[in-house]
Amino acid sequence: MKDRKVKVIKKAAFEASAAKNIKQPTKARDAARDAVKTVSAWVSDFQSRKSEETYIAFEKLFAQSPRASEG
Repeated sequence: MKDRKVKVIKKAAFEASAAKNIKQPTKARDAARDAVKTVSAWVSDFQSRKSEETYIAFEKLFAQSPRASEG
């Protein structure tokens, strides 16, 4: 009969490996949460910048200053 080796896992080593498995989904959630936060910041920045640019464009378009042709 062949000699087979049996690997003995002590309780502390098993608990440590189990703790690592629990922390990995948390890291994935944190990464997803950071990605959502970043994209949300981009969207709000884009919206505020767009509204500011639109306001400036309307102000220039409808300015009450006399034009050279109206003189």
